[in-house]
Amino acid sequence: MLNDETKRKLRELKLGELIEGYDIYSKGIEWNSMSFEQKFQLLSDYLFQEKYNNSVKLLLSKAKLRIPKAEVTSLIYDGRGIDRSLITELSSCQYISSAKNIVFQGFTGSGKTYLACALGKQACKLRFSTKYIRLPDLLVEYDEEMLMRKNAKKLLKRYSTYSLLIVDEWLMDDISEKEQHFIFELIERRHEQTSTIFCTQYKREDWFDRLGGGVHADAILDRIVHNAIFVETGSMNMREYCSKLSN
Repeated sequence: MLNDETKRKLRELKLGELIEGYDIYSKGIEWNSMSFEQKFQLLSDYLFQEKYNNSVKLLLSKAKLRIPKAEVTSLIYDGRGIDRSLITELSSCQYISSAKNIVFQGFTGSGKTYLACALGKQACKLRFSTKYIRLPDLLVEYDEEMLMRKNAKKLLKRYSTYSLLIVDEWLMDDISEKEQHFIFELIERRHEQTSTIFCTQYKREDWFDRLGGGVHADAILDRIVHNAIFVETGSMNMREYCSKLSN
């Protein structure tokens, strides 16, 4: 039986899960007949699983996915024209290790956000730092930062460090020249270092004008497109489809 001093030391070392594991397994009828190595392995496995579960839970909490229940295994493919093998490959998150981008392009309701959140959740499970944000909300944060600090250095630093950044509603609204410069700086910092998922209604050929044109728009396009995986989500309205299934 673990004494109070041992428990205190384990908690101080942030190994409180070992105490939980011991309390669970030591009550089993097989515990006393197990060797030290068997007990050690059993408790090590418990410690690893609990640490893993807690780290994923924390990553998911910080990611703030718009659809937290989204799962790759729950995706609907019939009638959408989405390549199942490609999504399966993307769910391995190798694109993050390779610092590639993903663009989900399709009409409103075609399931862009769900796909992005499903991959975001998968990234958290593989312990990649992830963040979901709508571009309009990101630009509001930018405006507030400029109003308070007169610069966006802290905001750029924060959003450039996520292993996976999901930008929803990409280019839905017109952007100002200052916002264009901010987007360029963010994309530049993430370029070939991290991965970004873009969800947009607009096709690639419309981006230049939506970005305000000019050299900055051209530079943003170059940094996103050259290593991006484009996935068209089709014209099927997934909201209507799922609504009919639930009725």
